[in-house]
Amino acid sequence: MNFNLTEEQQMLQDSAARFVGQDYSFERRQRDVQNDIGFDPELWRQFADLGWLSVPFAEENGGFGGDATDLFVLMEQLGKGLVATPYLPSILLFGRCLEAGANPALKAELLERLIAGELQGALAYMERQSRHELFDLETKGHRDGDEFVISGEKALVMNALAADMFVVSVRTSGTATDKNGVSLLLVDADAPGIELNSIQLMDGQKVANVTFRDVRVSADRLIGLENQGAAILEEVVEKAIPAICSEALGLMTHLTNTTIEYSKTRKQFGVAIGSFQVLQHRMVDMFTACEETRSLLYRVLCSAGEDDLQEHKKDLHALKVITGLRGKRVGNESIQLHGGMGITDELDVGHYVKRLMVLHSVFGDADYHQQQLARMSLPQ
Repeated sequence: MNFNLTEEQQMLQDSAARFVGQDYSFERRQRDVQNDIGFDPELWRQFADLGWLSVPFAEENGGFGGDATDLFVLMEQLGKGLVATPYLPSILLFGRCLEAGANPALKAELLERLIAGELQGALAYMERQSRHELFDLETKGHRDGDEFVISGEKALVMNALAADMFVVSVRTSGTATDKNGVSLLLVDADAPGIELNSIQLMDGQKVANVTFRDVRVSADRLIGLENQGAAILEEVVEKAIPAICSEALGLMTHLTNTTIEYSKTRKQFGVAIGSFQVLQHRMVDMFTACEETRSLLYRVLCSAGEDDLQEHKKDLHALKVITGLRGKRVGNESIQLHGGMGITDELDVGHYVKRLMVLHSVFGDADYHQQQLARMSLPQ
């Protein structure tokens, strides 16, 4: 498999690595997550100036025209730096929903502002009862003339506190878990009837449960076609999975490198613990876990451009399984080898592990994707 980066991708990787190494310390990250919205708005403007917000969007929409590999090199570096930004919810979820289904005038207006860093968005798709199922929806959206009226609650909406707009998945027909009958609506965050309940996750990032009480939305804010929004939602999530796994790989790589360096300086019985063969084996296991994840990630990036969609979906499920399992191994070993200080707030190790745990559950954990992979692999 030839996986050499292009000149543009290498420049993007170098730019992101330089930013993480020079401008984004762990102390800055800790300050950022204490912000009321969970990140530093000045940092977001810097991302816009660097052109990173344009990466996943097509050139005709004002974007860079990047592919899954471009996102891989960027997200891996952001993972290595544990950078707190709304890149996933605002760009990869909200922005891609707009690009895939908004009407041309709306898309041109909002994507321009999004790429310039002037607009924040969020995708409200999860519900309390749905677990990891995208189409298990109890939030209703019924027609009333030329408007939709939304009633229901969305759980753990990423970037909800900063969002100017939401893309909300609602059921406009069918029964609870039908794929048909799902619609996507663009809703202003300050619309009457919206209520937010803020929650801070274990990794410090802020989300919110969002309640919609008879919120009225004009029918021209429909993303895609009525009752046919499931295809857009599924496509956007599938494209986001390699990106969050790339971030997880960056986290795992940092934990592995940090643990190896720590083993060279931490002494026990008068010698560095890195000289103990049993601990060397455990660190080799950590390195191997990273490389297994990287290899499967390369496979997914390559299969993304192929015609066999079923095979690509299998690769996505397998990637989420391996990233979850290997991430857990790396996280556990890094804390074990650092000892009790590995879980203190003063050391970055515990914070990286907590971020890994959050990413493990986004879009379904390893158990869920293993079940989906088994289902797809069974003879029909």
